[in-house]
Amino acid sequence: MCFRCIALCTYKRINHGVQQESLHLDPTKMLCLIHLLLLLLPSIMSGLRLCPSSCLCYESSDLVDCRSQGLDQVPPSIPHGTWLLDLSGNRVREVHSDSFMGLWSLKFLLMSNNSMHALHPQSLSSLQFLERLDLSFNRLRWLPQDFTLHLSSLQELRLDHNLMQHVDSSSLRNCDNLRKLDLSYNRIRTIDIKAFNSLSRLRFLNLERNRLNMLKYGLMSRQQSLEVLLLSYNNISEIEAEALAPLRSLTLLGLQGNQLQHIKFKTFLKLQTISTHLQMSLNPWTCDCDLQRVFGKIQFVRHLHVEDYKAILCYAPPQQAGSTLASMDSQLCMAETASVLVITITVVLAVIGALVKAERNRKNKQAASDAESSDK
Repeated sequence: MCFRCIALCTYKRINHGVQQESLHLDPTKMLCLIHLLLLLLPSIMSGLRLCPSSCLCYESSDLVDCRSQGLDQVPPSIPHGTWLLDLSGNRVREVHSDSFMGLWSLKFLLMSNNSMHALHPQSLSSLQFLERLDLSFNRLRWLPQDFTLHLSSLQELRLDHNLMQHVDSSSLRNCDNLRKLDLSYNRIRTIDIKAFNSLSRLRFLNLERNRLNMLKYGLMSRQQSLEVLLLSYNNISEIEAEALAPLRSLTLLGLQGNQLQHIKFKTFLKLQTISTHLQMSLNPWTCDCDLQRVFGKIQFVRHLHVEDYKAILCYAPPQQAGSTLASMDSQLCMAETASVLVITITVVLAVIGALVKAERNRKNKQAASDAESSDK
């Protein structure tokens, strides 16, 4: 029903009644008509869709476009039926608890390339049906503890290119439906061991370009559905033996550009997947027989594939620096075997020499003893 038509019709009736009755108006009738107008007013106002002056509102699709308008706060009067709100490329610094109040239908919220340094508690509490949230390219250093308290429908969260240094166990606690999480290009040094516990449906996790130095056992304990784990360009020097064991669906593991010198075959043997591609180059590898044996064993495991094996360069020892591990083939172990053989032969010869010398000394002593007996 057209609410404007109702209002117009009502107005005409009032006007017509005024013209007919002139100054002899029935107070009861007038009171009824005014009451009718008051009842219809909310409906009339809802029919007139509001839109922030600096935004474009597409009524047919319920999209609100506020991109690159120089806004320093979330504008008021956003239509309540909006399902996509684009605020990217502005200068919004904070999101307050009432910034998105009443936007129950919102499914996509894009706020990348702003100047946000803080999300206030309960700032996203009304967005229970939100599916995608983009907060990339901001200045966020931390997330409030109730950040995801009401975001039970969230499937994709972008927090890349911020200034975060730590991920605690409460910030992502209620994201049961999250499929994609991007935390790349931050300054993350530490992650609470239970930070990802509720993310059992996560399929994509990007932690590239942070400052992690270790992959601990237990951090990925609930990520059986994880398919892509990107850890390249951190400071990782150690992967605990059981750290990758829960990742039964993993198809890609990126470990390029870290501080790995040695790895254990057991760590990767725990990956019981159908097929997993490994990216391992650009690490300061110490090329010795142990490392060559580990990579040799990995290549014989049917479901493991080192994509960049031919690009793995030796960093140490100095005589191997700059050479590819693949070009060494089995030389490292042969050289080690030869060294062991030389040492073994040297030791054997030394032992034999010592035995011969001991035997000679014994005989000399025996001869001297016999000579003394004869003189007597």
